Amino acid sequence: MKLSRVFATAAVIASLAGPAFSQGAVPQPPPKPPKSHQEIENERAAEQAYKNSLRSIPDKPPADPWGNVRSDDPKANAKPAPAKPRTNTGSTAN
Repeated sequence: MKLSRVFATAAVIASLAGPAFSQGAVPQPPPKPPKSHQEIENERAAEQAYKNSLRSIPDKPPADPWGNVRSDDPKANAKPAPAKPRTNTGSTAN
């Protein structure tokens, strides 16, 4: 009976360890060959063109969506009260 427990324990350990060993080391991809002089010059030219294109973009002022509603002077934004409609209080003679 003791021997069957040992075999059962060994079988459980082996079944649990199997998937861990199947996740072995992943082979590394081969290293990239060194860049040629022409490739290096092309990358430098592309980088310089990118930087020049960034310089040609005009700077935008910070956005203030409420800027036309708000001003420094609170009285400047105050709207005058609407005029009251005229009412006829007297009798009209025809």
